[in-house]
Amino acid sequence: MAKTELKILIGLHRAVNYIDRQSTKIFSEYNLTMGQFAVLEALYHKGDMTIGQVQEKILSSSGTIPLIINNLEKRGYLIRKADSKDKRRCILHITAQGQELIGQVYPRNEARIIELMTHWTDEEKEQLAILLKKFGDEMNGEKD
Repeated sequence: MAKTELKILIGLHRAVNYIDRQSTKIFSEYNLTMGQFAVLEALYHKGDMTIGQVQEKILSSSGTIPLIINNLEKRGYLIRKADSKDKRRCILHITAQGQELIGQVYPRNEARIIELMTHWTDEEKEQLAILLKKFGDEMNGEKD
């Protein structure tokens, strides 16, 4: 029998993978990848950001970001603006077309995620959120 910690890890992986598969089904209806959705969602909710800020926000590897941004730019969902403070950097800005798209996709994805978690009580969801935050804070050296 596996240790409790391994059971937790396996359970977390299975849950995240299942949710990701459900989200990917929605994104594919709009011809988006998960990475493209993440970039548009970050810009939609947080406003203009540098490429590095977006990368940090969506927890993406540096190798995939340029391709994601290029593809979104080609499709007219975002534009790059020169950073007036640092000419080496550019600022990503979501276009009206990108806002319209994410305004359709995001609510559907959010509703699906909420639906997937309906078998838990509100108390169980709150408890899980607290435990995961505690774990994340401890891993990042942020003790209470």
